[in-house]
Amino acid sequence: MDRRKLLLSLFLCFLFVFLVACNNNDESVNNDTGNTNEENDQDTENDAPEESEADYYQTPEMDFDLGGKTIKIVSWWDMTIPDDNPDNIQRRENLEALMEKHNFKVEYIAIDYGEYQEKVTASLIAGEPIGDIVRLGKTYTVPALVKQDLLWPIDEYTKNPNAFNQNMTSNLYTYEGKGYGFTEDHKNLAQGIFYNRTLMNELGLKPLQEYVDEDNWNWDTFLEVAKAANKDTNNDGKLDTWGLANASLMQFALMSNNTDLVKGNEHNLDDPATIEALEFESQLVTEQIPRPTEGGDWTEPGQFFRQGNTLMYAGADWEIDGLSTDMPDYDIGFIPFPKGPSVDKYYSAEALLQALTIPKTVENPEQLMYIWEKINDIESIYDYPGQASYESHYTNEEDINNLRMVSENLLVLDYNTYPNLGYYDFVAEIGSGTSVSTVVEKYKPLFQSAIDEVWGN
Repeated sequence: MDRRKLLLSLFLCFLFVFLVACNNNDESVNNDTGNTNEENDQDTENDAPEESEADYYQTPEMDFDLGGKTIKIVSWWDMTIPDDNPDNIQRRENLEALMEKHNFKVEYIAIDYGEYQEKVTASLIAGEPIGDIVRLGKTYTVPALVKQDLLWPIDEYTKNPNAFNQNMTSNLYTYEGKGYGFTEDHKNLAQGIFYNRTLMNELGLKPLQEYVDEDNWNWDTFLEVAKAANKDTNNDGKLDTWGLANASLMQFALMSNNTDLVKGNEHNLDDPATIEALEFESQLVTEQIPRPTEGGDWTEPGQFFRQGNTLMYAGADWEIDGLSTDMPDYDIGFIPFPKGPSVDKYYSAEALLQALTIPKTVENPEQLMYIWEKINDIESIYDYPGQASYESHYTNEEDINNLRMVSENLLVLDYNTYPNLGYYDFVAEIGSGTSVSTVVEKYKPLFQSAIDEVWGN
């Protein structure tokens, strides 16, 4: 009996130890599971993607309240941000968020181009600007308006290269080392040669793109092509196809040789590159290479080209929409304007450069510039500036590459800054058969006088 009691006692002790051990193991498992969950939570937090910082300068966040102010943005077209592509949709969303955060509204004011300069400059001089952000042409702004201290220098606010075109503020729209014009548009104007591929093939001419591919597209080969397309195709004794629609190419001649008629506050008529450009213009006109004018206005060359019987037309990229609409049966291409003898690359040019500015009477320009930056500091879906526009108008990859190539080398021509320069009289005399040297000597003092008049020398 005692033996059985002893065995029972030993069994109960063993059972107790076993149950305790099992309980400890369960707690251990639970604790391990708990620790694992915590560690997983920590790992998840550590693995969570951090908000990536931009690899370019961005103005630090600013906190200000504009008290319901209406920011007026003035141009000769309505600058309302469209919703026509993903980039612009981002900009619109940014603007809406900024308006809510900083308590302001936006009004876009469009003034007819024909009266724009007079109205806007008069308002600036009177100290009552039409808007807070105003588009101004460089020709009547630098130096005329900036030297009167009518505009804010804004280069210290345009350091974000994603939101602002750095070349515009740092190099193109400057006065005495300070930048006064700004733009979010990174696409430069592309000027060059539109050509009728359909007509080119009908005439059996060498493809113009081959000259570019061979690096042999220069003034000489250009003139050869223009002459070759001047043909009497029906043998009636009269030309019925022509090589060139433009009666004069002065601006393109200067552009393609990387020169201008003026440089700073002096004429540039002694520059060898300028002389070469003038000689080219003289040869073009005196040898009667272009299609003869019929007394039309500045639109005549474009109208000639639209008729489908003229091979080449020197123009700007924005014209392609109208040309394509008016010439549905023709294949239109684009190549650079040919190189001049003083350069080794193709150029584009702006003779009427314009950009946005801020009048000096507007308070807190840094806030306006901050808003403009944050509107336009987007992550673009496009690979390069102008891609959406180019690909919507051109199907030929070579044309697009040509547009991109010339737009990268933008030259600003400043001769339009001087209203009394006598530019058109000068061009007419260059094309009259009078020697270039004679015309240059005649116009040197006239040019310098017109320049001094604007600069106040």
